[in-house]
Amino acid sequence: MDPYEVVLYPVMTEVTSRILESENKLVFVVNTAANKADIKRAVEELYEVAVEKVNVTITPKGEKKAFVKLHPDYKAVDVAIKLGIL
Repeated sequence: MDPYEVVLYPVMTEVTSRILESENKLVFVVNTAANKADIKRAVEELYEVAVEKVNVTITPKGEKKAFVKLHPDYKAVDVAIKLGIL
């Protein structure tokens, strides 16, 4: 899958901003057909970071959210600033 088809858009709420700062995680809405390996590869390609772990959940609206934990060498805050969401 193309990385631009996998990652649809980042999510920034009060809760996700707290996760971003405390746990070094970014939250994205992703394609429902994408698996964890697709999401990891897409985030690493698009944002030039190393991904440590990916957790996914399906929201009641039917969207798929990915919680992407970055490697300790990279800061989620820096990626969020680069994306313009922080």
